[in-house]
Amino acid sequence: MPKLNVPYGRIHRNKKAVAPAVSAVILTGAVIGMVILAMSFGSGFLNVQMAGNEFSANKQFMQTTGLQIDDVAWNIGRTDTVQYTSKSGQLTFVNATLQYTFETYDGTAWRTVLSCTTGIILYNLPVSAYTIGRNAFQRIVPASNGSFLQTGVSAPVSQVFATEKVPMADGNYVRIVAVPSIRLINSTIMGGQQQGYYKFYLPCLIAGSNPRLSQSVTLTGTNVGQTSSAGITQVRINATSLAVPSSPPGFDQSFFNFDHSSETVTIAQNSLVQFYTGTVTVSLGLNS
Repeated sequence: MPKLNVPYGRIHRNKKAVAPAVSAVILTGAVIGMVILAMSFGSGFLNVQMAGNEFSANKQFMQTTGLQIDDVAWNIGRTDTVQYTSKSGQLTFVNATLQYTFETYDGTAWRTVLSCTTGIILYNLPVSAYTIGRNAFQRIVPASNGSFLQTGVSAPVSQVFATEKVPMADGNYVRIVAVPSIRLINSTIMGGQQQGYYKFYLPCLIAGSNPRLSQSVTLTGTNVGQTSSAGITQVRINATSLAVPSSPPGFDQSFFNFDHSSETVTIAQNSLVQFYTGTVTVSLGLNS
């Protein structure tokens, strides 16, 4: 084997050489840096996944809440509690955000017969934790259309939707919203004289207590009102967002995103029209 023509000790005196201890420190620092970066990325990815799962789970919770509103609205004294689980989000109730006004037409003039002011239930998840896109809007129930007037015995009395309207005065959130809507049942009774019945059902949500001892919403039916009209040819319902001190700015018509702010129903001859309103008290966190 040929010998290297390098004077003995020359390597030790080479200023460009790196000591083994220094090399170890550099390599260790690089590895630690990569590990920290990977951990940071993994932690962020995991948090987003958990927030996404939480958002999906509470979509179902808000749908269940809407069904429970229907259960208690027409039964005075009935109370139902729905539990939810959240690490990043919070359930809130905003009072007096929407007003429904019922008008009837008898062939000569419109007359206001009923007005109901209602609050809304929201699950708020900060956009820093999860986002569906700025100004995004997703219909959940009903998924087919955005009318506040739904027809049929199985029609919902609450709309549920998800929205990310930012900025808003109370904070920037992805929100899942349950807002009362109206069910119309049209039936005909055959007898000595055929008669039609048009029945409108509307729950009205009001604020209850707010101890927040648990992650739950408790709904209590407190009153049922009924108004009847005959000899009319049309019913018109107007939905108006309210700007009141107890409602933060931003809960306007664009927030609810109804297909129309007014719906008109043509009434068949010889029909009786009945309007039912059910007052529901909404309390947050009553269960300890």
